[in-house]
Amino acid sequence: MDDAPDAEVVENLRDLSRINRWLGGNRTMAGLLDPHLRRNPRALILDAGAANGETVRWLSGRYPQARLVALDRAERLLRMGTGDRVAADVFAWPVRSRSVDIVICSLFLHHFDDEGVGRILSHFEDAAREAVIAVDLHRHPLASGFLPATRFLAGWHPTTIHDGVISVNAAFKPAELQLLSPRAKVRSHWPWFRLSLEIDVSRSR
Repeated sequence: MDDAPDAEVVENLRDLSRINRWLGGNRTMAGLLDPHLRRNPRALILDAGAANGETVRWLSGRYPQARLVALDRAERLLRMGTGDRVAADVFAWPVRSRSVDIVICSLFLHHFDDEGVGRILSHFEDAAREAVIAVDLHRHPLASGFLPATRFLAGWHPTTIHDGVISVNAAFKPAELQLLSPRAKVRSHWPWFRLSLEIDVSRSR
């Protein structure tokens, strides 16, 4: 996506929005956030790897009292969104310790190797006062074949299909994600082929 023309990026982001709305990504994230937002409805939430901030936009509608901030290294993608946005690299982490309530990420961790995921989660844990929540893909043959099988029905852009298959194949099994963060709570979410990772950092402070 980094080198693709703007028109192609817009189509891909539109597809990703549909995937998250229709296929459980947003629902999974909201289910994890709901208990925290009931206790702290004005929470400050940082979405890392947010691209154009579509997840932030959707969550803002669900949690109107919360403050949500999108962080991504790609300024081009951030400019396609609205709201509070920060251009930064997760490996040059700019966020002060305990400066936000919750750090979230969606379909982000599978882009990195195990060492990279460990570094990222360490940054997230340091920044959060309450929790770190990640939703990502569950590596499974059915998930890998879904976008190609539904390309004509849903009208997915070719880039979405290509990148989607690569992403599923680069994603996690539950035990693999658990090994990367042993004290996290890792759950499978069916039939969405999503995994979630939740770290309660408040207990360690």
